[in-house]
Amino acid sequence: MAQMANKRLAMTLYSSDTDPYCHMVRIVLAEKGINYEVHDVDVNDTPEDLKDLNPYNEVPTLVDRDLVLYGHQVIMEYLDERFPHPPLMPVDPVSRARNRLMLRRIERDWYTLSDKIAKGEDVDNARKELSDSLLTVSPIFEQKKYFMSDDFTVMDCALAPLLWRLQHYGVVLPGSAKPLITYAATVFDREAFKESLTEAETEMLII
Repeated sequence: MAQMANKRLAMTLYSSDTDPYCHMVRIVLAEKGINYEVHDVDVNDTPEDLKDLNPYNEVPTLVDRDLVLYGHQVIMEYLDERFPHPPLMPVDPVSRARNRLMLRRIERDWYTLSDKIAKGEDVDNARKELSDSLLTVSPIFEQKKYFMSDDFTVMDCALAPLLWRLQHYGVVLPGSAKPLITYAATVFDREAFKESLTEAETEMLII
């Protein structure tokens, strides 16, 4: 992968090559231009060292020298604070709280449905509900270049992996969702987003 260094670095990411939450973290790392090592993890056969590092034995897990972090949102916020340029979250507490609330809604409203599809649970209903929900919010994306902002933020890092996987999940957005479709194309065209993709993720979207 392009983001892997030629020598061992202090920062290591344990990541699955298809997991959307790992993808979020990889987007942040790419946007920040951070050099790191990737340990590709088979989630069905996790390595012993991951079990020692993370009590939940899950990805993403980030190791930065003596610090071990898990939970994608915790990792993304840490990276934004440790590497402040370019900023992906606002500085003031009120705006940061609103961002966190929106991230929570993205996960509960949309990723809950995409997770069902990925697991093969009530797939047809989940596809319809996800498509309908995204169509409802599509007009929001007419107002700003990115998700409720003129600048690329952590909310875009969170939403992009879901939009990238829609075709893979069999979710088809109607033409009336053009603002959202245009937004997705803008995000997918960012160099950092392209760098964040694994080979398996690249194969998810047929253009």
